[in-house]
Amino acid sequence: MRLNLFSISEDALLKDALAKIEENQHGFILTIAANGRVVGLATDGDIRRKLLAGSSLTASIASCANPDFVWAEKDTPREFLLKKFDQSIRVIPLLDEHRCLTGIVSRDDLPLQAEEPVYARARSPVRISFGGGGSDLTHYFSGDGGAVINTTISLYSHATLRVRNDEKILIHSCDLGESLNADDLSGALRQKGRFGLIQALLKSVDPDFGFELYLHSDFPMNSGLGGSAVVSAAVLGCFNQFRRDQWDLHELAELAFQAERLYLGVAGGWQDQYATVFGGFNFMEFRMDQNIVHPLRIHPDTILELEESLILCDTGITHDSGDIHQDQRQQMQKPNVRRHVQANVDLSYRMRNQLLRGRLLEFGLSLHEAWQSKRELSSKISSRHLDQIYESALSHGAVGGKLLGAGGGGFFLFFVPPFRKNELMTNLEALGLKIRPFRFDQEGLRAWMARERNNHMEIGCV
Repeated sequence: MRLNLFSISEDALLKDALAKIEENQHGFILTIAANGRVVGLATDGDIRRKLLAGSSLTASIASCANPDFVWAEKDTPREFLLKKFDQSIRVIPLLDEHRCLTGIVSRDDLPLQAEEPVYARARSPVRISFGGGGSDLTHYFSGDGGAVINTTISLYSHATLRVRNDEKILIHSCDLGESLNADDLSGALRQKGRFGLIQALLKSVDPDFGFELYLHSDFPMNSGLGGSAVVSAAVLGCFNQFRRDQWDLHELAELAFQAERLYLGVAGGWQDQYATVFGGFNFMEFRMDQNIVHPLRIHPDTILELEESLILCDTGITHDSGDIHQDQRQQMQKPNVRRHVQANVDLSYRMRNQLLRGRLLEFGLSLHEAWQSKRELSSKISSRHLDQIYESALSHGAVGGKLLGAGGGGFFLFFVPPFRKNELMTNLEALGLKIRPFRFDQEGLRAWMARERNNHMEIGCV
């Protein structure tokens, strides 16, 4: 829009003002003072009435310009402009802080807001597994079907991603306490260090833009909560926000599996990726033709009571899940070990039914059975110290429990009846274990976009 067609000197003649109005085709003209300030607005109707009242075409436009006209600033919200137009106003000039003309909007020409810089955020929850562990390994369910039961809880990995105007890649991880800086994607993939999981994800995603990625988690690394899959899901959730054809939940889980298992080469099962992406209570069946995620419709009262009956505590012992899974794979060749896994599968079906029927005491006892069976899968799953913790918990109220994840350390989960919960908590704290409060998460991976202008400001160095 040519703004010079909408303004004229306040000393100009009416005939010159009419000529400009005819040229701009908007039915008005703005009068400008010598210092460039807009001082009035005259419509073709104002000029016509002035002429009918006896003025000549050589009169000054200032004689009929209205100094009290409606105007707005460049950043005026569209909502305000729309409300003005809804009051029979046809045109609104946009003025800067010096009252100089910067633009024109009208009922017929109200431009859409220009796209602004945005960033993506995502959070993904950790999972706690109840039964069926070991049967989600491909080398097991390629011969026999696998089944697990799990849920997600309110501990999350968080990711924030914004696109850069160049090809540089900057990754900052609070969990690792380190950063990765590279000039482009190939440079980021070549770097040595502790960013192997993120590099494997970048290989899967293959972004064609530079970016900044910020990561942090609510839980410690190597905790048995499926943390690597959770971080992967959060990162993939951010990248997914910048895709026109977004990945669905199954595709996100498969990408996370591809990065960790195939590209990074860490042994493990499938349930972690599906659990964190889908969220909530799920019963999962694994077969070579397809994996099926069955959401469980559990009564809300049962969920609340189970939440109050479970205690999550950190042993403070880290573990290498990949190493344990490798050992399990070797042990899986033994018929007696496969029988234990099959027993876990059968148990997971019973636990599913116990939850659906609200039989929580039976469910707690099944946790004990699941742990006893799981301990037989590998000598690395438990230890004398971990066994002592478990036995102490049983003697102070717990009816069942298990180490989460592959085992070897991380978090214990205990089921305790209501009137002995205080006793068990006191005992666990006396053993030096840290109890971690939580709530069940029903949402799984969440990802969203935000405008930088609304939520962010750059802080310069002093």
